[in-house]
Amino acid sequence: MQVDNKTIIISGASRGIGRATALLLAQQGANVVITARNVIELKEVESEGQGKIVAVPGDVSSEVDMERVVQTALDRFGRIDVVINNAGYGVFKNVDEISVDEWDALMATNVKGTFVLTKAALPTLKAQGAGHIVVVASDVAKRTFAGGSLYTASKYAQEAFMGALRKEVRPFGIKVTGVYSGLVDSHFHAKGHGHETSQNWLKNEDMAESMLFIISRPAHVVIDEFMVHPLEQEY
Repeated sequence: MQVDNKTIIISGASRGIGRATALLLAQQGANVVITARNVIELKEVESEGQGKIVAVPGDVSSEVDMERVVQTALDRFGRIDVVINNAGYGVFKNVDEISVDEWDALMATNVKGTFVLTKAALPTLKAQGAGHIVVVASDVAKRTFAGGSLYTASKYAQEAFMGALRKEVRPFGIKVTGVYSGLVDSHFHAKGHGHETSQNWLKNEDMAESMLFIISRPAHVVIDEFMVHPLEQEY
């Protein structure tokens, strides 16, 4: 599973799945450019990367910030091989309890952020005639539940975005993969990372290894969709 010297951009990489993925890919020899809004945590990940991780703080919904991330990757490493759209969070309330501000803020990160970072990288990937765009969605991109209207709407939007993008960029030799995970033991959940109720859930490291597998396939192979759950979760 070779990613040695590949240049990989990861959003939402200050903690959780993004952090674990950045560290694993750096260990495997990749050049990793990470971005997130939490500057302190982002720099901590960079410091653990043994010189293979470059931190570029930014808001994934900001076109200026994401263009800076892409340009940093090009300036430092000369190309971009993989973009992992990982930034995202959840708000779980009934529809009449969700504020307009909450709706706008979550959609700006989960949906607009995926679009903005992908758009910033596309000209380079098209010019190269190769590349890989990964979107870390969720299994709720394919199902709904009470109290999940906002979050599932954002994941359904990511699913639709990927579907259209896949058709647009395949002729350019660009792969698109949607990652649909079940329950992951991370800071994402209300009870926090490491709680006893989530001990049998997927680990951030499980997701990182999944990402490594997805992006290290031979050039002629693309995993369009990758769904993964902990065994204890009903599916």
